[in-house]
Amino acid sequence: MAHKAQPPVRSAVEVTGAQALILSLEAMGVDTVFGLPGGAILPAYDPLMDSTKVRHILVRHEQGAGHAAEGYAAATGKIGVCMATSGPGATNLVTPIADAYMDSVPIVAITGQVTSRSIGTDAFQEADIRGITMPITKHNYLVTDADEIPRVIAEAFHIAGTGRPGPVLVDISKDALQSKTTFSWPPKIALPGYHPVLKPHAKQIREAAKLILAARKPVPLCRWGSDPRPRP
Repeated sequence: MAHKAQPPVRSAVEVTGAQALILSLEAMGVDTVFGLPGGAILPAYDPLMDSTKVRHILVRHEQGAGHAAEGYAAATGKIGVCMATSGPGATNLVTPIADAYMDSVPIVAITGQVTSRSIGTDAFQEADIRGITMPITKHNYLVTDADEIPRVIAEAFHIAGTGRPGPVLVDISKDALQSKTTFSWPPKIALPGYHPVLKPHAKQIREAAKLILAARKPVPLCRWGSDPRPRP
């Protein structure tokens, strides 16, 4: 479950961080983003609306955006993408992010953050979404420099879709989205500390198959827990 990165048509051109974000999504082959606009992420919406490759689907609640990204990933085999603003917008993504983590669904959640100079000052609609989601993501990022956006997006998609798939969160400060940068796609992804398991453990698979074959009337877990009785 991984998007194949395609070198963008434009490179080494001056753009805003928000434009670099959308160019990076286009380079990753993203065709759909589920989101709800808000103050901190708003700079990304102008280039998103101008994009002819990426479609934005407006939701009524950020939690719906996260679950829609999960459904997209499950239905297409690609990596789902959702987008939300800072503070309550970002925290509304926590449930679908946790769900994606537990169900091994590859999604990239992009959130806006208050300006870099305001981080840690209890600013309006500020939340430490990176700290909040640390236990329920494969990895997460806080980007305060527009120059880092292409590299971080490339890494986020690579991590989300390799090994055991799962969610990756990219939190971008508003001033990084608004500032100017020279867009340049990273020539390669260098993650020396990331070594995902790519081959299944044959012995464990055989043991699991034996247990399944020997089971009598196995009762699958339902969404309500281990109790198989129907609920109202």
